[in-house]
Amino acid sequence: MWFFGQGPVVPVLRFSGPIGMATPLRPGLSIAHSAAAIEKAFSFSKCPAVAVVINSPGGSAVQSSLMFQRMRKLAEEKKKTIYTFCEDVAASGGYYLALAGDEIYADASSIVGSIGVIFSGFGFDKAIDKLGIERRIYTAGDMKDALDPFRPERAADVERIKSVQRDVHDVFIGVVKERRAGRLRSSDAELFSGAFWSGPKALELGLVDGIADVRGKMREIYGDKVRLKVVPLDRGGLLGRLRRSPATTGYGELTGGRLAFAEDVISAIEARALWSRFGL
Repeated sequence: MWFFGQGPVVPVLRFSGPIGMATPLRPGLSIAHSAAAIEKAFSFSKCPAVAVVINSPGGSAVQSSLMFQRMRKLAEEKKKTIYTFCEDVAASGGYYLALAGDEIYADASSIVGSIGVIFSGFGFDKAIDKLGIERRIYTAGDMKDALDPFRPERAADVERIKSVQRDVHDVFIGVVKERRAGRLRSSDAELFSGAFWSGPKALELGLVDGIADVRGKMREIYGDKVRLKVVPLDRGGLLGRLRRSPATTGYGELTGGRLAFAEDVISAIEARALWSRFGL
């Protein structure tokens, strides 16, 4: 496990930021950007453990699930124990990632939980009426314009999105109950309401196993000579795109780049809104 008097090496994966969403300089967490690092973390060290540090307000349910499944599959194949550590926030999809851990730890000031599903948007129909703007939309399929923000809200659209949310929520609840079996200490109504708690309250509810940080816990388990080796993710981002861009660009490429940048800015606003839900 170690050589020449050196301690064991514990690979560390750090998942920081919204899941799935992209921001101008830093893409969101996804299986595409994390798969190589996850594979490496479970392969390069003989130590029977992988530490995962999480600081995420959530985001895409699908990407959370894919990353969770990849870690659990490799843990079983390589016979590794996963220890997950919640930093500022492990909420919603961030807590979904934490569930990959055989043991979950948080800081006393961590925010943990938010086991729910959210959809938010805006309604601009009254605004465009005041501006004298006419909305023209043509579809093949009666539901293709569901939740269009420039049309009045329809009860059927709301019920449809709520039905999808219930399905996704049920999957999330199932994963929590499976991974925390025998450790949850509250009612479903409280645990799965979408509420979030501090680290000590999450411990009381059974959502985490203790209050600890990654270095302290690994030293407690593997001794003072343990070494932590961070395995970096492939994050790319706008700077990477700029570095890869040709020196000259046609008009179509330029306008496409402007549109992509505008979309990045919108994603950044959405990501900021996710963090702000938790006072960060």
